[in-house]
Amino acid sequence: MAKGKIMVVDDEQDVRDVVRLQLEHKGFNILEATNGQEAIDLLRTGDNMVNVGLILCDIRMPKVNGVECIDFLKREAPGVPVVVVTGYPDSDLAASLLKKGVKHYLVKPVEKEKLLAIVDEIVAAGKDFEMK
Repeated sequence: MAKGKIMVVDDEQDVRDVVRLQLEHKGFNILEATNGQEAIDLLRTGDNMVNVGLILCDIRMPKVNGVECIDFLKREAPGVPVVVVTGYPDSDLAASLLKKGVKHYLVKPVEKEKLLAIVDEIVAAGKDFEMK
């Protein structure tokens, strides 16, 4: 089944709104989660585990944080690319997450053009990613 959705995981509604609008404008289907636990629950719902083609994930969130969420993703959905988008620069954490397979570690605020270029790069690399 084609992967056609992008999940945005961030506890800040404003951030989710901006990212969703930018990506919907490019034709992407967006799922939103307010924390890592909600993201995990959403992925376990229906066919989301196979239809999500990219996850944009914050690090500092309530309940299950981004690192725990990424650990789950790498175990349960290792083929889904993850991009960290966080307000807290941490070079040690960035290095650790990149070693785990995170594609990019971006520090907020992220310029629209940079985010869209990274999404386009990942989508182009994913042969089975389709916009729906």
